[in-house]
Amino acid sequence: MTKIVYETQIETLPLLHRGKVRDIYQVDDAHLLIVATDRLSAFDVVLPTPIPEKGILLTQVSNFWFSLMSDIIPNHLTDYPLEKAIPNADLRATLQDRSVIVKRLKALPIEAIVRGYLAGSGWKDYQQTGAVCGVALPDGLTQATRLPHPIYTPSSKAAVGTHDENIDFAHTVELVGESLAAQIKQTSLAIYQRAQAYASTRGIIIADTKFEFGVDESGQLFLMDELLTPDSSRFWPVESYAEGISPPSFDKQFVRDYLETLDWDKKAPGPILPPDVLEKTAAKYREAQVRLCQSWY
Repeated sequence: MTKIVYETQIETLPLLHRGKVRDIYQVDDAHLLIVATDRLSAFDVVLPTPIPEKGILLTQVSNFWFSLMSDIIPNHLTDYPLEKAIPNADLRATLQDRSVIVKRLKALPIEAIVRGYLAGSGWKDYQQTGAVCGVALPDGLTQATRLPHPIYTPSSKAAVGTHDENIDFAHTVELVGESLAAQIKQTSLAIYQRAQAYASTRGIIIADTKFEFGVDESGQLFLMDELLTPDSSRFWPVESYAEGISPPSFDKQFVRDYLETLDWDKKAPGPILPPDVLEKTAAKYREAQVRLCQSWY
């Protein structure tokens, strides 16, 4: 049985950051070790109950997409051997399937969000303003409608426990410069369009997703963090998709729905999840991995 990993302790490497899901360690000046744990966050709170194998599934899905998009943009993955970074065989066995050693980059302060369907906060925004994050849309659209074309709606990156803020393209130009801002937008839309076309052949609709980017010492743009996972994307099964409703999704929606029934103020500490919610959520993550990339592994 696969060991559940809620939090890592690697005494031989400096811990640089513990995020909502990933623990990041310094390997050397040029490389980082990123471990995807089984932690789950909801409403920007890291919950005390892990989802079995979640970190492994996220790593597999991300690595699949990084490979599929490698001709569009380089990514942070390297061929640095895990054996060199983690000499301890027992520890390495625990981390093997949920870890990547990546190029150390300067992370850019933007979450590059692409939306192909009207859902989530975008649907709420459209109901109030007729636009999504300032991007005007036609009148009369309904929930889960496919947009006339995918739209780019970036946000600022927030610290753990705080909320990202929607920003317009002009603000991204202020943050990273005109050339880089334009490259991020163009690349994000290209990745989404390829991913959506592929996923549709596997019975999945990618309603929206978010990307993260970094630059190296020369200023070259790289794709980093995770890519098109159930944590960073809204996946819907084609067979149950319909306009006018919020379709079921391959992510932590079971958790969100359960938490909404509780008398909880959505502040830390989060509540412990019951077994049935854990099992249903883990099953959705596994199904997304199987549909998207089983033949790749």
